[in-house]
Amino acid sequence: MARRGHRPSTGTANRPRLWGRHAVTAALANPDRTVRKLWLTREAAALLEVPPVIPVTYADVADLGRLVPADAPHQGVVAEVDPLEDMWLGDLLHLGQDDRRPLVVLDQVTDPHNVGAILRSAAAFDALGIVTQDRHAPPESGTVARAASGALETVPWIRVVNLARALEEIAEAGFWRIGLTGHATQTLSEAMGTQRICIVLGAEGEGMRQNTEAHCDLLAKLPISPKVESLNVSNAAAIALYAVAARG
Repeated sequence: MARRGHRPSTGTANRPRLWGRHAVTAALANPDRTVRKLWLTREAAALLEVPPVIPVTYADVADLGRLVPADAPHQGVVAEVDPLEDMWLGDLLHLGQDDRRPLVVLDQVTDPHNVGAILRSAAAFDALGIVTQDRHAPPESGTVARAASGALETVPWIRVVNLARALEEIAEAGFWRIGLTGHATQTLSEAMGTQRICIVLGAEGEGMRQNTEAHCDLLAKLPISPKVESLNVSNAAAIALYAVAARG
């Protein structure tokens, strides 16, 4: 496919390690993912279909625990993989030009658990993909993959250098950019209309930066109780994506 528009990041040269049966099984099933090596317990190996070209080292649970962060629930499965190839924003927008799938933009959301959970929600509600900044987002990692529950392999994740320019390109593709913020005067359901929707979310605490808000068509809020100041960004993303899917 020809490369269009906003360039992707240069990515990372480091090979991430994924762990857990769901994340590793999804990586093995992804034709765009190169799995370089597997470490398995004998029990876990009996439950996986591993292509013969992938080197496998058998180890006990304690040995695998030393390959991943402390207390990571590896379930007897650890994989070393190549990062997925960067995709261009223009190519993603071209792929979605004939449908109404929503897009998610994250402004400096750096927690890998949150990004992974948002990927999972994006998969659940058939989002076109997620867009993050290059330098203010977590790299691919076992933590992201675990939280994404397989969605890291199926939901396009676009990294861009300049989020404001990316939002301009998204608008040119026909998306209505709605920024979620607690100080908005209208709710998401009031703001959506019938257009193709791009949901923009900022980091917990700081929220969206002013320049990001300025590149949204509208600001909206979720109708939460005053007993709660705000929602976790991954919860807000899930609710927003459900609202887009359910608008009829």
